[in-house]
Amino acid sequence: MLYSKLFGSEWLENNEDVDITGIAYDSRSVTKGNVFVCIKGYESDGHKYAKMAEENGAALIVAEDKIDVSIPVCYVKNSRRALAMLSCAFYNNPSKSFKLIGVTGTNGKTTITYLVKSILEAAGKRVGVIGTNQNIIGDKVLVTKSNTPTTPNALELQQLFSEMVENDAEYVVMEVSSHALELDRVYGCKFDVGIFTNLTQDHLDFHKTMEKYLMAKAKLFDISEKGVVNYDDEGGQKIVQSKDCEFLKVGFSKDCDLVASDMKIDAKGDDFNITYKGKTYPIHIGIPGKFSVYNAICAIGAALELGIDIETIKNGLNEAKGVMGRVEVVPTDTDYTVIIDYAHTPDGLENIIRAVKEFAKGRVITLFGCGGDRDNTKRAIMGEIAGKLSDYSIITSDNPRTEDPVRIVEMVEEGMKKTDGKYTLIVDRREAIGYALDFAKKDDVIILAGKGQETYQIIGKEKFDFDERVVVWNYLNKKA
Repeated sequence: MLYSKLFGSEWLENNEDVDITGIAYDSRSVTKGNVFVCIKGYESDGHKYAKMAEENGAALIVAEDKIDVSIPVCYVKNSRRALAMLSCAFYNNPSKSFKLIGVTGTNGKTTITYLVKSILEAAGKRVGVIGTNQNIIGDKVLVTKSNTPTTPNALELQQLFSEMVENDAEYVVMEVSSHALELDRVYGCKFDVGIFTNLTQDHLDFHKTMEKYLMAKAKLFDISEKGVVNYDDEGGQKIVQSKDCEFLKVGFSKDCDLVASDMKIDAKGDDFNITYKGKTYPIHIGIPGKFSVYNAICAIGAALELGIDIETIKNGLNEAKGVMGRVEVVPTDTDYTVIIDYAHTPDGLENIIRAVKEFAKGRVITLFGCGGDRDNTKRAIMGEIAGKLSDYSIITSDNPRTEDPVRIVEMVEEGMKKTDGKYTLIVDRREAIGYALDFAKKDDVIILAGKGQETYQIIGKEKFDFDERVVVWNYLNKKA
């Protein structure tokens, strides 16, 4: 019986008439014969809705706490883990039907998944991707019911895996967030290769300390056959020292197994060499910036661990297209450049500004904000980074959510004041973008940082249409 590990043989014998038709964790989506799993969330507790699930036709409830219902209940210590186990079983462990590659780290996850996809497709493989931007198999976009960012919850993840199998996926590359690892969204999965990019400050509202944040990321290598780590990063070094996984260390350091060197950066991308097993190879990637080199060598390392040859890897990287919201140039008929980037962490903001400074002929104008209801300790840090590195900064709103956007901007400004950087405060992001477009001169580069691929803005608990590409085009057309 697929569910014996979770329920136990004695429970199953006592409830042999239970016929499972599906799984749900939202009582409103329960249909006849479903298992309803009571999940304790941050805003609500599924145990409160057990009776509603029963009324909607649930045949069985999985819970941690005592509940009063007339249908069978299976009590467990960890209902999130139970949801993952049930989902794996219900969909017949679909991830065993393809090779699974997971990418974790603060920055670079999305880009690396697409670089690995491009390399594998150059090798003639059929590849699926699960992550922040979208879930795809080949050119087909797969839609989930949840708005969960980065890594879907356990049920929807297994549903996606099942669709990948139906669409003949040979490989699936996915972003694995620290939240996903901590909350057992990938419990029951076994990764052929796990990748670690870096660790910089983010999500401390959830993890509380950088040590706990790293420990969450490191869990990927408890469930990975092989690991590829950025060994120049202190977090990567700690992971290698603490886990038994078979690691390939990548970086610029001579202590690495795959060493990058001789980097040259311009507006068209990066050229560099890699040295692996005593041989040196030239590499090109069409995304500028040192951080792009780190992304590339992580992808190269994963491909090598999967048995892909160097020439195919080079071809795959040459064919790799930029990812939406990552160093994305907005087409305009102006004599200055507008770039959209998802940078929303101190390290991410520093990376994009430094990358642009490598090729910008004019000033670097950075427009950015910080999200509400998220780690607020990074706000002043990001203000200081922008102030030190940019020629001019515009501090504005991001996704304020339920926080006061004025207060968020003021917290960012506290860091800016520690520098000699020139700046202005414009809370309304649409107005701020218009200001930046008017302010820019010939050869300047405007960085619109923070929202990347997002086409919305969250104010309060509502989402409003806000695609920065459209905002830029509309403003310039209106001005024309």
